[in-house]
Amino acid sequence: MGTRFLCIHGHFYQPPRENAWLEEIELQESAHPWHDWNERIHAECYAANASSRILDGEGRIEQIVNNYSRISFDFGPTLLSWLQVKAPGTYQSILRADHESRSAFSGHGSAMAQCYNHMILPLANERDRRTQVRWAIRDFEHRFGRAPEGMWLPECAADVASLEALAEQGIRFTVLEPHQAAAVRRIDGGDWTPVWNGAIDPTMAYRVVLPSGRHLDVFFYDGPISRGVAFERILEQGERFAHRLLGAFSDLRAHPQLVHIATDGETYGHHHRHGEMALAYCLHYVEQHQLARLTNYGEFLELHPPEHEVRIVENTSWSCVHGLERWRADCGCSSGQRPGWHQRWRGPLRTALDWLRDAVAAPYQDEAERFLTDAWAARDAYVDVVLDRSPECVQRFLKHHARRELGAEERTAVLELLELQRHAMLMYTSCGWFFDEVSGLETVQVLEYAGRVLQLAERRLGVRLEARFLELLEAAESNLPERGNARRVYEEEVRPAVVDLDRVVASFVLSSLFDPPARWNRTYCYEVALGDHKVLEAGRAKLALGQAEVISRITRESAQVCYWALHFGDHHLQAGVRERLPEDQWAAMNRQGHDAFLRADFPALVRLLDGHFAARTWSLASLFHDEQRRILDRVLAGSLREIEDQYRHLHQNHAPLIRFLAGLRIGAPRPLRMVAEFVLQTGLRRALAEPEVDLDRVQSLLDEARGESVALDDPELGLAFARALDRMASQLQLAPSDLHLLRRLHHAVRLVPALPFPVDLWHVQNVCYELSLSSYPEFARRAEQGSKVARDWRELFRELAAALRVRVA
Repeated sequence: MGTRFLCIHGHFYQPPRENAWLEEIELQESAHPWHDWNERIHAECYAANASSRILDGEGRIEQIVNNYSRISFDFGPTLLSWLQVKAPGTYQSILRADHESRSAFSGHGSAMAQCYNHMILPLANERDRRTQVRWAIRDFEHRFGRAPEGMWLPECAADVASLEALAEQGIRFTVLEPHQAAAVRRIDGGDWTPVWNGAIDPTMAYRVVLPSGRHLDVFFYDGPISRGVAFERILEQGERFAHRLLGAFSDLRAHPQLVHIATDGETYGHHHRHGEMALAYCLHYVEQHQLARLTNYGEFLELHPPEHEVRIVENTSWSCVHGLERWRADCGCSSGQRPGWHQRWRGPLRTALDWLRDAVAAPYQDEAERFLTDAWAARDAYVDVVLDRSPECVQRFLKHHARRELGAEERTAVLELLELQRHAMLMYTSCGWFFDEVSGLETVQVLEYAGRVLQLAERRLGVRLEARFLELLEAAESNLPERGNARRVYEEEVRPAVVDLDRVVASFVLSSLFDPPARWNRTYCYEVALGDHKVLEAGRAKLALGQAEVISRITRESAQVCYWALHFGDHHLQAGVRERLPEDQWAAMNRQGHDAFLRADFPALVRLLDGHFAARTWSLASLFHDEQRRILDRVLAGSLREIEDQYRHLHQNHAPLIRFLAGLRIGAPRPLRMVAEFVLQTGLRRALAEPEVDLDRVQSLLDEARGESVALDDPELGLAFARALDRMASQLQLAPSDLHLLRRLHHAVRLVPALPFPVDLWHVQNVCYELSLSSYPEFARRAEQGSKVARDWRELFRELAAALRVRVA
């Protein structure tokens, strides 16, 4: 075992999906029933690996383990920033895993850094390469509290210049694909031996000596096993996974062997359901039977430094057999889901973005160095501000980089210039080229970042670049005739998404018609402070009139505005926003609106709004997607309630007939079936959404659906039931001795096996397992001493654990 080492590496990454103006991910319908793809993949993979199950021989949960602490891993900085806010528990588990791995692996943490926003470094210019690496290191230090030893290259895309960029910043090693090795020799000299078709020994570390005189150590992962894990069925069973890895050791090798694989981390749970459990059991099996020593790359390097030197094949990657063409040409590499589709759009897209990057570079430098001593050094350091947007951090940054003390408007100018450069890098996120179609989510995202660059370039550099940029995009042809080309995609998807401060206020005040606002409000990455805010009501109609200050928390750009917001009822909303007026003009304008509203002269009110606010008016269609959905839910609630009442009346009248037909195994006519499905599914969703779920009501609805052979197949029902269970489990976690809470959770869990839809019990099982270690022993001890309350708790908890398939000692 002393010469057999095993390391599994997971590359965890999602492209940045945040709206370029809002800094948050908007609703993504394709991820339904989750809000967005990050949320969905978090549930299936990132959270699952933080609390992965190991089962006993009877299929019960014997252990829950943090996989991250026993593997090597890298997480994208932009993904970690999302996890920090949206899934803090998982985020802390990842950080804790790195800390624990240092104890397990001779002081070497298992986390590797990852280039900041997954830019293909060999296709980047020298400035962007340097900034990507520096931002990645600083982000890693900020989160993990140590310097990274290794760094993952996006898509393993490598050339000598990229390796130099890593070594220059003190990175010790990276991981590459076997076909990226060109030739090898002993480190003390000798002849070079060519490596053909990836036939390099992957069980040792290698050293690349760079033209600068620096060096970078490289691990070439086991290609066949990695591909088997990613694309075959190895993860169906943890023991099979372990034996596949152990089979890579050879008695013919005299040196200490490192068997290691690398795949997308999402393989474990997202791409392969329950893959995280196969990973957990594999590691458990290897350790339990002492078949190899688990390690990470840093520890192995310390124990067994490279004895061989290697040359790499330049401009290669792990996901394109043609080198780097997947990110600049129609090479044939694609998802394979759309046979016959081309990717000729890739080249023109990169050409357009390269042109935009270069077109803003010199003007940025000239303008930025009016305020900063070195525009590019400031960009390299700007990651500190990205990590901490507080005024104090901005002040520290400017103290170090500004030529002099800057005023408020000058500080905003500097921040906007640096945001321009941040987005000029984000627009090169690799997923923009990876998939099949130029109108896909990932490509629209990089175009959105380009749109932000164009907006800031016009505002701060005084250059209008959009026309030429769109001309270049015309050559990027879509596979879908209705989408045309990338220019049309930009015009249809990106241009309507552009945000300015007036639109932020319009979206906020339209929302405020449904929920009374506070004086100070945070909406996305903006702050809205209300001044004189009044709401007039007449029946279903509302008119809000007021003044506000809006501030960007990113750039500190601000504006003083006044507004009207009008709701006629249903989906008829309209808002106007303009610069703040002198008090006498504002008062006169409000009197006109007030009088028209009291007369219920809504046509006159709309004319006044159009006249006073000119073209600066917005409707429901102009709202940000999540606000739009939230308001539509409120608007539709009344209509749906009316429909539900009518359907419930129909259902009550015809339920006996539906049950009779079900008893005869005769399907109810479609209209009756639709009525029953709507009434019962709506009732169940509403019951599960209650803070205190009426379990008897839930049981009654389920019985009714079963008796009428109604299909409860809405995926939202499973999610709603899981969330209700999660709330109950969290309450019990806070008050584990509360027998009432334990009894309610037990009752709810007992309903699950009979449900006609799947329910994720992950969180409830986690709580049960935790309580089995923390609270159960004490209650068991007190029960043995004769406490009836403790005995009741112990027996009920055992029943709960049995229902959840959690083993209790």
